[in-house]
Amino acid sequence: MLASPVPESLPPAPLPVADDGGFPTDRGGRAWGGAAALVLSWGFLLALLFLSYRRIGATLAGPRVPVDFWVALASLALMVALAAWVTWRVLRRPPAGGRKRGDSQWAIAGRHFRRNRLAMAGLVVMIVLYALTLLTPLLAPYGPADMGTVASSGGLGPSLHHWFGTDKFGRDILSRVLYGSRISLSIGFIAVAISMSLGTLVGALAGYYGGWVDSALMRFTDMMLSFPRLVLLIVVIALFESSIWLVVLVLGLTGWMGTARIVRGEVLSLREREFIQAARALGMEDGRIIFRHIIPNTLAPVIVSATLGIGQTILTEASLSFLGLGVRPPTPSWGNMIADGRDALTQAWWISTFPGLAIVFTVIAFNLLGDGLRDALDPRLRT
Repeated sequence: MLASPVPESLPPAPLPVADDGGFPTDRGGRAWGGAAALVLSWGFLLALLFLSYRRIGATLAGPRVPVDFWVALASLALMVALAAWVTWRVLRRPPAGGRKRGDSQWAIAGRHFRRNRLAMAGLVVMIVLYALTLLTPLLAPYGPADMGTVASSGGLGPSLHHWFGTDKFGRDILSRVLYGSRISLSIGFIAVAISMSLGTLVGALAGYYGGWVDSALMRFTDMMLSFPRLVLLIVVIALFESSIWLVVLVLGLTGWMGTARIVRGEVLSLREREFIQAARALGMEDGRIIFRHIIPNTLAPVIVSATLGIGQTILTEASLSFLGLGVRPPTPSWGNMIADGRDALTQAWWISTFPGLAIVFTVIAFNLLGDGLRDALDPRLRT
């Protein structure tokens, strides 16, 4: 019997392009999303330039230009340059098939993060919030302390002239919410930067040296954790004259304990790794090992803790301002704006509602961003 002829092998079917673990990549969807983001960015920037060119000219022609106005102009120029650079990169990008993807852990985490739609939504909201914060002098229709005639413009509801209404002094709520975002978001960012830096340093020293250093630093951390943070903040701020910088400093110095414990746990594992043993064998100093090898490998949990901590810090600052211990009027912050309208919630609901909604959306955005970073940076949580 003759053997049946062997059929010619067929070419393999094309497989979907995979990133790092066999997950298909929807390049068409991402391309459309990127194009839509560029169109919206250019539309926002061009509309802002068109609507504010008269204000820019009038302010620059005045006798004194405020510093925050120069910051807004520099931010606008930087955003236009960044949008132009991204557009140029997109237009000259080679076809996807001719480009080799990176396979570093940060690149893999970035691709996993981009697949998380809720996390991307939180990132977009965060970027928009900080863009509005930088561009507030160009966007706000009125000054934060501009008062109209109380009898005619005080306590007006939302309208075309005042989108968020006015408070009892005739001040525009929309303008105060925009200016208040600069205070609240700046306090959250700077305070968390202080607490993350201090917590990372304490955790790295405790985990690396161990022994009595670890015991002393961790017992001090436990002592700080035993105090209720809000009560401690109230006591410290009540003892001194309240100011923005005091609020930032106190919030930063009372929020590092959780980060210190997280970093210490990471360092206890890292210090026994082969590359640390090799660095010691080569005679490297402890300071160089800690700052060049230990701390960079603990950045993933620190970044997650920072994004989650910003939302919590904004809430804490709003609580202090609501109690009258935070930012002092007439400087607007979301907390003292809510406090201004607490006696008129039934007659003028808009005074407290709009700054309250700003706090809600901001905290949700940072929490979504933090959850997405945690899922992307932890290999055990990647799906």
